[in-house]
Amino acid sequence: MHRELLYKYPKTILNKGTGFLSGYSHSLNPYTGCAFGCSFCYVRQMPVSTFREGEWGAWVDVKKGAADLLQKELRRAKKKGDRDRVTIFMSSSTDPYQPVEHKERITRSLLEVMIEEPPDFLFVQTRSPMACRDIDLFSQFENKIRVSMTIETDREDIRKHFMPDAPAIRGRLKTLQMLKEAGVPTQATIAPLLPSSWEFPEILKEHVDRICIDDYFMGDGSGGRRTENLGIRSKYEELGLEKWYEPVAYQKLIRRFQRVFSDEQIYVSKDGFMP
Repeated sequence: MHRELLYKYPKTILNKGTGFLSGYSHSLNPYTGCAFGCSFCYVRQMPVSTFREGEWGAWVDVKKGAADLLQKELRRAKKKGDRDRVTIFMSSSTDPYQPVEHKERITRSLLEVMIEEPPDFLFVQTRSPMACRDIDLFSQFENKIRVSMTIETDREDIRKHFMPDAPAIRGRLKTLQMLKEAGVPTQATIAPLLPSSWEFPEILKEHVDRICIDDYFMGDGSGGRRTENLGIRSKYEELGLEKWYEPVAYQKLIRRFQRVFSDEQIYVSKDGFMP
């Protein structure tokens, strides 16, 4: 797919944490749009996508001057810190490590600012192995960071069916292992849960001590309506795997993971993303 790259100069970079992320003081998105273009992405149903020409995944906006903006806004937010903790979720509507980051390095520049002006907590959400590039910066946050790697399934055929432009599973697992060896707090996020094998829990247990399970009905911000509007149910029907789309599927997956993870290591939906 040809992707249009646009350079924008935003007036702000930190957004107030609301809704699903109300536990955070701010969300932070280095880019607008996402080249991974996952079929189930709830952002497809949000104004940032619906009011744009071009299919979701076909365009990405690069936020120029983001580091300078963040420095100013973070200092301002921390001055209010006597009343509130400054906690940041990166990112809520894009992937901070999508392919354009190789060249533009917006995400890395934001991390460098946060090392100089550290928030009380930073949560990094990605599905990209490129995150391993910034282990040197993650390590400097010590226990004030968690890197969450999305691994929706352990089956490559499922990955290719639902998100053919997203990174392969093997690379994501390798990155989790590298983060673990570096002592960076991590978790594997099965969100949204996709059909997986019986061995999936054992595979993740080798790389993490904490997982979060989420589905469309808890995690798309509309009780599953956004996902339904995207026609994702039909993608399950094409494979004859409709039972994996049901609202109770996450409970079945939890029981499967309880074979190798303790209850204290298993988080569900919003609880797994909180600071």
